[in-house]
Amino acid sequence: MMEGKTMYFERSGKENTETVLKLVKKYAEIKGTKDIVVASTTGETGVKAARIFKDFNVVVVTHHVGFRQPSMHELLEENRKEILENGAKIFTATHALSGVERAIRKKFETIMPLELVAHTLRLFGEGTKVCIEIAIMAVDAGLIPDGREVIAIGGTGRGADTALVIKSASASRFFDLEVREVIAKPRTKEKELNC
Repeated sequence: MMEGKTMYFERSGKENTETVLKLVKKYAEIKGTKDIVVASTTGETGVKAARIFKDFNVVVVTHHVGFRQPSMHELLEENRKEILENGAKIFTATHALSGVERAIRKKFETIMPLELVAHTLRLFGEGTKVCIEIAIMAVDAGLIPDGREVIAIGGTGRGADTALVIKSASASRFFDLEVREVIAKPRTKEKELNC
């Protein structure tokens, strides 16, 4: 039997970022976890993580180009540079739990299996869905090992409010992925983001 602590935030959002990063650092040092996957839109959270986790394999996963509007990359150039200077990697690609299915939903007003999975994961909060998604994406890109315990950090909108210990798996082995521990998450889920 194992006992652990989970931090539950009263509200989701950016104001929890520093606490989440400190909790993850402490956990990673105690458990010896070396792979950290972080969601970051503008790169602000990615910069903070890259600074804190200098001796770790840090993968910053961004929104894909065109997520908000055609041809737009939301990652700010100054943040991109600082993330890389601190030794972290950046990965930008189609989201593992939406892809073309999001276009089908928008065009034909129907839902497909990937988005159904995403909506189901959101029952635990937006950050939980994000953590699972970015872990899959980082494995698919070869940036973290398949089948290893990693820590994924995500959030609701901006910043970080969720951290999960995940046994990683690729998209093609999605059902081998395991959420093993919850380090932090909001107690309540916010309204779904318009994405």
